[in-house]
Amino acid sequence: MVIKVFLASSSGSTAIKKKQQDVLGFLEALKVDYAPLDIACNEDNRMWMRENVPVEKKPTNGIPLPPQIFNEESYCGDYETFFDAKEDNAVYAFLGLPPPPGSKEAKEAEKAFILENGPVENGTVENETVESETVENGTDDAEDEENLEAEEVEEENLDDDSLKREVPMEFNGDEHTHEVGGETGEEAAEEATEEDAAAEEKVAKEEEEAVKDTEEAAEDTKAPVKQEEAQEEVEDEEAKGEDDQPVSEEEEELRQLEEEEEAPEVTEQEEEDE
Repeated sequence: MVIKVFLASSSGSTAIKKKQQDVLGFLEALKVDYAPLDIACNEDNRMWMRENVPVEKKPTNGIPLPPQIFNEESYCGDYETFFDAKEDNAVYAFLGLPPPPGSKEAKEAEKAFILENGPVENGTVENETVESETVENGTDDAEDEENLEAEEVEEENLDDDSLKREVPMEFNGDEHTHEVGGETGEEAAEEATEEDAAAEEKVAKEEEEAVKDTEEAAEDTKAPVKQEEAQEEVEDEEAKGEDDQPVSEEEEELRQLEEEEEAPEVTEQEEEDE
């Protein structure tokens, strides 16, 4: 289906030109295929338009003015009816075209169809049957819930009885009876505390051994240092002892002879200088 828009390309009226532009621009925005037919340059188009516009839609003078819109051979309307359809979001209905799915006009058309035609066939009957079934099922569901609660209570009681039964346990080849959750629980708690205490003692011993090892290592490193210091002190004392020893007579005589030999040399040099 092709939309035909009859317009006048050389119209002197600015109002007609503006209406034609509004119609064509809106159709292009909607991506609707249309065919513009000029009545100013084509006499056949003008005559066809005047003949196919309904009488009740013609003005008092009997000459319809552009733009006039047709869907193939069926008349859609003029600018005023097109504008009203645009304001009501019913342009596709005005053009006789199905609205695209998901569009606002399609949603409104679905609502209008439901309001006019009512719900789907047998919808009321189905609703009534569903309501009656829900009422009946409601009582059945309540009874089922009560039965389930009673069964759960019985299972809990059975579980409690089974816990209280005496369970045979073997220790070192002898059979002994213990109640579940009774003495065994206390014994397990005591064993857990004993294991924790043993673990703590073990950790404490390991820490003490580590401290001892570090102290011994420190002492081993200090021992050679002390020995070196003692040896240095002994060497210093020996050096001091040598300095403090008295000078022997022989050494004193040698020293005096050296002084006497040096004295004449000094006097001779002084005389030569004079």
